[in-house]
Amino acid sequence: MSDRSAHWENVYLTKGEAEVSWFQNSPATSLDLIRAATPDHGAAIIDIGGGASRLVDALLQDGYRDVSVLDLSANALDAAKKRIGGAASMVDWIVADATTWQPAKTYEVWHDRAAFHFLTDPRDRAAYVERLRSAVAPGGNVIIATFAPDGPEKCSGLPVQRHDSASLAAALGPEFELVETRSETHHTPWDSTQAFQFSRFRRRGA
Repeated sequence: MSDRSAHWENVYLTKGEAEVSWFQNSPATSLDLIRAATPDHGAAIIDIGGGASRLVDALLQDGYRDVSVLDLSANALDAAKKRIGGAASMVDWIVADATTWQPAKTYEVWHDRAAFHFLTDPRDRAAYVERLRSAVAPGGNVIIATFAPDGPEKCSGLPVQRHDSASLAAALGPEFELVETRSETHHTPWDSTQAFQFSRFRRRGA
């Protein structure tokens, strides 16, 4: 197990779902952007670093039928499976590191809220983008949410790399066109605030 995996396994082993700063009862912005990216409920969607996020619940309730959730932590995915019960069998649960994972299929939507900003090493960011490029077909959408430039410098005891749409566009490369970006003030469970940005890109082609 890598140091990164061990860190997140411990987080989800020792903290409840609502005891982490990134907890959202309703992932409204993510859901809005996914709906905008693809109204097709048969579209393949992957949530990178989804952990115990409630986005998978919202997607299933919305009628999406091809949903995958990838996370470093098996504990996090187990928490999500238990929460959604029988519907968990409809989801492809993937325990993997997004910088080393080998995608077995392509997706219409790649969604990542608060995973990419933990990649502070340029080599890790490049490896992540390499996987993204192999997983997102031309015409597909990429939604990445990170701490904004005025957001926190650390999360869960780890340093983060803050981003705006321009730095994300530079990381993804010219093949990805910025469609929209949104700012969001996230309220943590203990009512502090964090500045996030959400950027949606479309891969040129198809």
